[in-house]
Amino acid sequence: MNVSTNIKKPQHLAMIAIIAGVFFAADDQTVVVTIIPSIMKDLNVGVTELNRISWTITGYLLGYIAVMPIMGRLSDMFGRRHIYAVGMIIFMLGSVGTAMTGSMYWLTDSETLRNSYFGAYLDSIVTTTSTVEWVVATRIFQSVGAGALIPVSIAMVADIYPIGKRAMAMGLIGAAAEMGAVVGPIWGGIVTKVLDWQWVFWLNLPVAIVVLLGIFLSFPSTKRVKGNIDYVGATMIAGALCLITLGCSSLGKSSSSVYIYLTLGLVCLGSYPFLAARISNPIIPLSLFKNMEFVASNVVNILYGAALMIALVTIPLMANTVLMKSPMEGGLILSRLTIAIPVGAVLGGILTKKLDGRIPSISALVMCGTALLLMQYWDQNIKDPLMSIHLIIAGLGFGLIIAPVTVTAVNSGREAMRGTTAGIITTSRFIGMTFGISAIAAWGSGRFQDLLLGIRVPGPNVGETATEISARLDEFQTTLTGIGISIFSDFYQAAGIICILAIFPCIFMKKGS
Repeated sequence: MNVSTNIKKPQHLAMIAIIAGVFFAADDQTVVVTIIPSIMKDLNVGVTELNRISWTITGYLLGYIAVMPIMGRLSDMFGRRHIYAVGMIIFMLGSVGTAMTGSMYWLTDSETLRNSYFGAYLDSIVTTTSTVEWVVATRIFQSVGAGALIPVSIAMVADIYPIGKRAMAMGLIGAAAEMGAVVGPIWGGIVTKVLDWQWVFWLNLPVAIVVLLGIFLSFPSTKRVKGNIDYVGATMIAGALCLITLGCSSLGKSSSSVYIYLTLGLVCLGSYPFLAARISNPIIPLSLFKNMEFVASNVVNILYGAALMIALVTIPLMANTVLMKSPMEGGLILSRLTIAIPVGAVLGGILTKKLDGRIPSISALVMCGTALLLMQYWDQNIKDPLMSIHLIIAGLGFGLIIAPVTVTAVNSGREAMRGTTAGIITTSRFIGMTFGISAIAAWGSGRFQDLLLGIRVPGPNVGETATEISARLDEFQTTLTGIGISIFSDFYQAAGIICILAIFPCIFMKKGS
């Protein structure tokens, strides 16, 4: 079994290193948001090519999701520290690759080198490292390493804390992940204001080294689960997650590729159980899915992820359009929810330690669902303190559920499967978030078009006065605002209903799993 052989080293030192690693991984997931304009300017990417640059985010998400369940399982087989180190080294190499973007021109500064046998190769290196495709490729490589850190960190917490003491630690892990995601865009903005955007990734290196040293110095060695690596199963799982994510992210587009991605992804996923049943050591053991508590916690996490993503996208969109706020003001409005999430995560850890995990879970979903259902009544006249109350309640709810769901999933598996359960429960949330953003893209665009039917942009009519034209333009703007309010109201309502529906699987998350 993958249990600690020596847990004499101070737990709090190991916990500090683990929290730092989780914060670090989450920070780098969102840091690119604020540096995209600088990347576009540096690489001469126009506004009409946003679909190319958006792959710096989509590609990272793909790699991140695809490796989580696999890396969790590999940490069971090869030890936490080894897989954590492999993940961190991959992350560092990816960071170096991204940081090299547009900065390799010195290779061809020397006329001697340009005219040498290697001249053509050097030109090729300079050209390749100065493209969007290079940034995307290195970000995907980076994400493979980052995707290992969170599930392995959760498994590490389960290794150093007994079942009765894991809840608070899991709450702190959840708080670190959420705070890292909040700080990421701010950190990116600060660095690009002082230095070139590439320094966002160069600065990853010293931080990564410190975190890695902290893990090796404070975390105990662990026994390994014997067995061969299921390469075919790992490929099928990773491929299925990538294809389904690609298909979901393309929903709403009139392209056959959406159906191809989703079909191939579902075929891979559906075929995996037949493969796993034939081998002795599958990458994702099917026995886990016979455990009702494990299944229930993952279902809750998928629904939670979907509702969270709908809220995270809708709030700033409504602020920028209906409320006529600037992007900065929209971000500040959203921060009332996002800052409350880590606070809720810590509270969830405390409550889960003392109560049946279903109590904080159901309470969290009631809080989120109620707040979101109240937010469906927001219009252009929504003001504080009501706005802040709704956002803070929703944020506390979204944080409160992290610890009980994670603890239930990790505790429901055998000790030899801690890494596997940690990987799957982490992945399920991201799958839910993918579904959430896909639903907004597909349903929202269709709904908007339906509401616009029969509405024409007002033009000047013969003999109209300026006052009459202005009145018709104001009426048109009021109509558009009403359409926006209607769509955003539907989004909030859908997210609230999803939270309420998630209460049912919570019933099967029994205490002491």
